[in-house]
Amino acid sequence: MKYTLEQKLDIGRQLYHKELTISEAMERFGIARSTVDKCLTDFKRANGIPVRPKPSKISTSVGSSDDIEAYMSMSKEELINELILAKANELRAKKGYEVKGVGANKEFIPLNNKNSK
Repeated sequence: MKYTLEQKLDIGRQLYHKELTISEAMERFGIARSTVDKCLTDFKRANGIPVRPKPSKISTSVGSSDDIEAYMSMSKEELINELILAKANELRAKKGYEVKGVGANKEFIPLNNKNSK
């Protein structure tokens, strides 16, 4: 079902104010997770609330202006989570593997065939 901009903004408002969870919105309105995320983002933009970029859009190059802007828009908790994730990835690289996916879908990928120890 196609929703008007006003309806999408209302869904975003409910999500932002924690009146509705993501899974409840998906079930109630019959929309995908990406649509739910877009409703929330549209609500934030319409109301002048900072929208943080998705982690995949953050550049890995040191000192780029995109990095600084992305980090400046994050809350303290988000910055701490990014720092923990970066440290975990650094330790995994030292041990010779990386992780793709999340939760039950995690996949451990060796970086080379040799044992790093």
